[in-house]
Amino acid sequence: MADSSVAYQCPNCGGPLEFQPGSDKIVCPYCDTELDVATVEELFNRKQERAAAAQNAKEEQWKTENAGKEWDASESGHLKAFTCSTCGAEIVCDENTIATECCYCGNPTMLPNRFGGMLKPDFVIPFKKTKEEAVAALKEFYNGKRLLPAAFTANNRVEDIQPMYVPFWLFDSSVHASADFKGEEDTVYETSNETVTETRVYQCIRSGHMDFRRIPVDGSTKMDDTYMESIEPFDYSEMVPFSPAYLTGFLADKYDVSAEDSVERADVRVKKSAEEALAETVQGYDRMSVTDSMVNKEDNQVVYALAPVWILTTRYEDKPYTFMMNGQTGKFVGTLPYDHKKSWMYMLGATAVLTPLLYFAAKLVMK
Repeated sequence: MADSSVAYQCPNCGGPLEFQPGSDKIVCPYCDTELDVATVEELFNRKQERAAAAQNAKEEQWKTENAGKEWDASESGHLKAFTCSTCGAEIVCDENTIATECCYCGNPTMLPNRFGGMLKPDFVIPFKKTKEEAVAALKEFYNGKRLLPAAFTANNRVEDIQPMYVPFWLFDSSVHASADFKGEEDTVYETSNETVTETRVYQCIRSGHMDFRRIPVDGSTKMDDTYMESIEPFDYSEMVPFSPAYLTGFLADKYDVSAEDSVERADVRVKKSAEEALAETVQGYDRMSVTDSMVNKEDNQVVYALAPVWILTTRYEDKPYTFMMNGQTGKFVGTLPYDHKKSWMYMLGATAVLTPLLYFAAKLVMK
């Protein structure tokens, strides 16, 4: 994020610049760089403009107040919420669900009550992948993994599988993005007694207008953010207006992260994407890095949607392993156990092969 203040730093070493009394020069006491007043003014005018704009950008807000709608009495009457007494997860289901297992900790839960206290989603992405496809995807996921324990692959059974609608806040925004990049170009040449590398440093300034659509931020603290981002993207062209009918036979997670509290993650994703887009236009250098950037939202809106996720749980040596599959596209992620004995065997095998080769190579060198 761009700073809202300006530090007068040396453009060569980053040290603080000092005005030299009795002179028209501004110097760096660390690397002895000398700059005249006009040059310093030119260097920092842009930073001052950016600092002022950055302060304005801090005051911009996402328009979260229109995300989601109030439930009709006829709709909320068909929905129930229950709380897992073990881990505290709040789950939303249809009126026919009176007992289930918590998909987060696997414990039985039976505390149904009338649904309330949350916004009605604007949209939903219906499930496309079936339970059978989710189980098949799990088997394919660990197939061929050589370091898996043999007992896991031989005896592994799906202990629990839940189809879950996960709450998402979707951010749309038109932005103006600008960034400064440092490009470095090396020239190497030989002298009579040394090799010299000369590096030229360039300041590359880029800016542009960009439109971001459907930036997803999941609204549940119970769902692992890394997993949720790993099963992206969802195809939002298949998103439809929400109806409680889509919850029939499925569970829905009740959001516990508001749209307002999701703004920071949305801003980070926008900033990173904007920097990457601008960086693609900086070419022809040996090295390139971003030194400063700023994103101003010119128009934005936020909607509330439910996205389909299959959550599978297996158990090995009394430890649960959780896997997630995108219920629309089938993208699969998860963590697998690791057989340390197999790892050592592979290392010993590699050593047994390499040792004779190294010995042979050493003999050749000695000759």
